[in-house]
Amino acid sequence: MASMYKNLTASALVKEGPGKLVGVFVASASSTPTLKFWDAMSATAPVLLNTFTPIAGTQYNFPELQFTRGLYVTASGTLDATVEYE
Repeated sequence: MASMYKNLTASALVKEGPGKLVGVFVASASSTPTLKFWDAMSATAPVLLNTFTPIAGTQYNFPELQFTRGLYVTASGTLDATVEYE
């Protein structure tokens, strides 16, 4: 299956229903940014990947992170990130 993507600069629903988080590329990040990934349609339990501080210009790969309800991302600070999913 080919990966899909969604670019984010703020918290957003990335995908409804089941899928797999493939990775995230952080193009820019400042003002103490954070990302948190939820297996949900909003910022509600369960947490898929807990809060971390991304570094600009970095690709993070998550080849085994499957979600069942949906993929929601909470973003804080100033960042531009592209979430890859299947």
